[in-house]
Amino acid sequence: MSSFDHKAALTAIPHKPGVYQYWDADGKLMYIGKAKDLRNRVGSYFNSDRNQFNGKTRVLVSKIRKITFTIVDTEIDAWLLENSLIKKHQPKFNINLKDDKTYPWIIVKNENYPRIYWTRKVIKDGSTYFGPYGSIGMMHTILDLIKETYPLRTCSLPLTEKNIAEGKFKVCLEYQIGNCKGPCQNYQTETDYDKNIGEIKEILNGKIGNVIREVKGIIKSASENLNFELAHQYARRLEVLEKYQSKSTVVNSAITNVDVVSIASDERYAFVNYLKVMNGTIIQTQTIEVKKQLDESDDEILTLAMLEFRTKFSSTSKEIIVPFEPSLEDESLKFTVPKLGEKKKLLELSQKNVLFFKKEKLNQYEKLNPDLRTDRILTTMQKDLRLTQLPKHIECFDNSNFQGKYPVSAIVVFKDAKPSKKDYRHFNVKTVEGPNDFATMEEAVFRRYKRMLDENQTLPQLIIIDGGKGQLSSAVKSLKLLGIENKVTVIGIAKRLEELFYPGDSYPLYLDKKSETLKVIQQLRDEAHRFGITFHRKKRDQGTLKTELEQIEGIGKTTADKLLTHFKSVKKIKEATEKELAEVLNKKQIIMLQAYFSQE
Repeated sequence: MSSFDHKAALTAIPHKPGVYQYWDADGKLMYIGKAKDLRNRVGSYFNSDRNQFNGKTRVLVSKIRKITFTIVDTEIDAWLLENSLIKKHQPKFNINLKDDKTYPWIIVKNENYPRIYWTRKVIKDGSTYFGPYGSIGMMHTILDLIKETYPLRTCSLPLTEKNIAEGKFKVCLEYQIGNCKGPCQNYQTETDYDKNIGEIKEILNGKIGNVIREVKGIIKSASENLNFELAHQYARRLEVLEKYQSKSTVVNSAITNVDVVSIASDERYAFVNYLKVMNGTIIQTQTIEVKKQLDESDDEILTLAMLEFRTKFSSTSKEIIVPFEPSLEDESLKFTVPKLGEKKKLLELSQKNVLFFKKEKLNQYEKLNPDLRTDRILTTMQKDLRLTQLPKHIECFDNSNFQGKYPVSAIVVFKDAKPSKKDYRHFNVKTVEGPNDFATMEEAVFRRYKRMLDENQTLPQLIIIDGGKGQLSSAVKSLKLLGIENKVTVIGIAKRLEELFYPGDSYPLYLDKKSETLKVIQQLRDEAHRFGITFHRKKRDQGTLKTELEQIEGIGKTTADKLLTHFKSVKKIKEATEKELAEVLNKKQIIMLQAYFSQE
């Protein structure tokens, strides 16, 4: 930073709302930001405590060689200006509101007797566009409603007043089957046609209730005037409109015009969902993905996306339902963080959509790059368990015994959140007599890490003890004896409520039952239990067999040990030939052994 005097640059920046721009040594625009107070915001980048920033932010600051800014009247103006400048210049360090789809629109063509159809291209030719539609199915449903309710032309004939008067066109099959009223031959007036277009625009604007009320009025008036043919025609239209309205996502007719925005994010990405509600019906919905660049907060991303959505969908709502109060100050907008009721249900619907979108997107990324999943899980664990480093190497201890007999301890190892079975270990307990789970844990932990220290092996970042406070205290005691209690993090997990205990903390940590961190810990605990109990059963079976063998005349403790060591199991001893048995036993012992098993 020696080539850039940020202190001098700051003196020229006012305490006013606006947009600032960072440029590098080559004159390239690197970053565009907005601020309620320009000087305070820009000054925060040059804070003496650079460790508060992530790596990308530190790189950005190190490359700044020039700062420019634009003053605006309000914070909302700053947001809007920032958004437009980012779209125009696309600086390297700014986030992008990524949307890899070209969404469809419904167009009311700017022409005499306008056609209505869908398109993915928006052309500035005076036509009116409605959308974009996040769901192509929803768009086709609306177009089907229009086609079924209103007879409109589908041809591209230039229906000017002169051409129609000169009789240049003839009606087509669409007229014959009732899908068009034949404006090409002046069978339908432009006034009547435009009246239908006006109603269609109301529907496309989400104001189907207005159209229904108007249609009901026409039916009533026609009936009173004994014009039953017209009444029947509009009664059919009313039936179609009401059927469509019942199929729409109705929220509550009292909720007339609101926007709903929610966000779900992780370390790298954020996902924002938007619902546009008019007259109790959700008429627009979309979810976008944001790739973080400079560790942007949920508040920043939500506000940026919210303004983008409102511009894109031409929202005029004064109320926005959000999961938290954004920092944006705009007297023309009301932010609502609902606690219950219909608005709470709307927010939950938005959150459900954004969480599903996030899950699907991350699954796609992780299939293409499995390391992303590992990094995400480890980062989540580090955050949830308040670790100082990523838990790339985790070890979990579990004890097993049967009424104090055959005590064993087992350790399983996970590396990069996956089992590393070659590193699993068993411990035959040597110093503990009787059923003493605490002493068993103390011995196993001491022996494990004493050996690792002696062999200069790398210690794990996280040790998990299967048990409550007692087992955890025993493990910590051994770590202190080895002088490594501050070099590793150790926690205990109690089975009953899946409580996590930290040394010296009497209050347990409870994780969400669905959290990935808890799932990994449970997998470690269950794997340690499986591995330990398998070894314990094997040892117990061997002990039982050894006792049984010692009951045979002529076979004592030493011979029983030799048999078990050589044949491994009772089944193999029973199936062994005399020649095979002769490798361990003398002739008399073989006769006694075979006689014993022949009695079973």
